[in-house]
Amino acid sequence: MAQSKGTVVLAYSGGLDTSCILVWLKEQGYDVVAYLANIGQKEDFEAARKKAVALGAKKVYIEDVSREFVEKFIWPAVQANALYEDRYLLGTALARPCIAQKLVEIAQREGAQYVAHGATGKGNDQVRFELSCYALCPKIKVVAPWRLPEFYQRFPGRRELMDYAKKHGIPVPVTPQTPWSMDENLMHISYEAGILENPKVIDHGSHGAGGASCLCSLIGNFTAGPPVCAGRLRRRPGALIEMGKGQFQGVPVKVTNTGDGATRSSALELFVYLNDIAGKHGVGRIDIVENRFVGMKSRGIYETPAGTILYHAHLDIEAFTMDREVRKIKQGLSLKFSELVYNGFWHSPECEFVRECIGRSQEPVVGTVRLSVFKGQVYILGRESPRSLYNEELVSMNVQGDYEPADATGFININSLRLKEYHRLQSKVTVKQDE
Repeated sequence: MAQSKGTVVLAYSGGLDTSCILVWLKEQGYDVVAYLANIGQKEDFEAARKKAVALGAKKVYIEDVSREFVEKFIWPAVQANALYEDRYLLGTALARPCIAQKLVEIAQREGAQYVAHGATGKGNDQVRFELSCYALCPKIKVVAPWRLPEFYQRFPGRRELMDYAKKHGIPVPVTPQTPWSMDENLMHISYEAGILENPKVIDHGSHGAGGASCLCSLIGNFTAGPPVCAGRLRRRPGALIEMGKGQFQGVPVKVTNTGDGATRSSALELFVYLNDIAGKHGVGRIDIVENRFVGMKSRGIYETPAGTILYHAHLDIEAFTMDREVRKIKQGLSLKFSELVYNGFWHSPECEFVRECIGRSQEPVVGTVRLSVFKGQVYILGRESPRSLYNEELVSMNVQGDYEPADATGFININSLRLKEYHRLQSKVTVKQDE
């Protein structure tokens, strides 16, 4: 055993990578404190604790941060209508700064100089973890095994890790038959790597096809695939989602099932409830290729049921209540917010500024959205708000209201002036070129 190098707090999940890393860090001479964040994943935390102790962890922290995750990280994303590259709802990207925040707290509590993680050297998570850690504790030192030659040359792939696990008696859930990486939290489940690295391999659960090679029997912990939805579900569950109240503008404060009248009001409870409703109907399941911050494209399958419902509900009530020009500015801020979160800059001054601006824009975003979910889709059915900018009399085709149609003639003439001048010039240029 190598000479002691001090204490390292490992962001531990209990999966293949971090289980092997825990043992490997011990081999390198570190005293390992394991930190497992309960961020809404379905897991036997007591079993994970016993496993970490059996693998040699000096101490194990299991912290429930699920409520904080919803209120401090997911809700700002809902307010922003955050989407990375028009499709990804940022489930993993939002979780990393939340986990890193507690990781640093524990390191400071334990007097540890080091923190460690199991993120690969090719992915986004290494950036997200480390930028957060350095922002929150500038003197902290990060041990990233997947970037150390002595580690990645010894373990060039999952097969070598599984051999190492077998040699050291490390029980892991990954097998050669399902060699992909899965990350679960309250917001979503993501699947990548292994056979999914071939973009032609089909997740039939996403596309609604069938066949012997269907992955949907293996992928689909949060959501049912379309074949299941089509075969078993006939009813469209409806819900009323109340957005905003008091200091909580722009976020859900109450969900009511229009079928049985059941309600959920706390942030965590209503999010879990929406996950259940939407998941049964296959809502929020996507198969995409995205651009990683480090510069390469990657393929991932994501399940984000509650997040998808809330994206559509918030988008609807925001369009109903927010001034057009304010919303244009806010959309630009949302794009920037999504990029910053994806790239790991949650704890940056620019992201703090953008969050403050978006939060300020949400003051009028209050009201109730009626919706239903069915076979993978979210259907908006109606909305109402005391802050609505919708004027039924003004827009009606049956009532003139406080609007003079003749005024539109001058409006059109003024707006056409620029177009006329542009095309007049283009005509001159074309004639001159033809001479």
